[in-house]
Amino acid sequence: MNVKLKRAYDLPTNDDGYRVLVDRLWPRGLSKADAKIDLWLKAVAPSTELRQWFGHDSEKWPEFKRQYHGELKDNPAWAELQAIAQQRDVTLVYAAKDQLHNNAVVLKQLLVRSG
Repeated sequence: MNVKLKRAYDLPTNDDGYRVLVDRLWPRGLSKADAKIDLWLKAVAPSTELRQWFGHDSEKWPEFKRQYHGELKDNPAWAELQAIAQQRDVTLVYAAKDQLHNNAVVLKQLLVRSG
């Protein structure tokens, strides 16, 4: 299983594989043509409430991860992402400026662990 992470504002490359946008909101100022997204899986993103509570505050990171894991447990979109990652190389695309504390990081960790 090959899972990569990439900011939506970084240029797509040929080695990205299948590009999955994992944010609930489309990245500001980015056209759909420039993004080259294969699948926008917004249902796998954290709930609006959790995302707003977290606010990319690194001090809330451990609690964010715990709550986000809980949201993913019975989420059909999570099962869909797992199935895709089993079949092909995947790049999880996200818009957050913080490259260490965002939902794509959590998804990658879980995918690699389950892989």
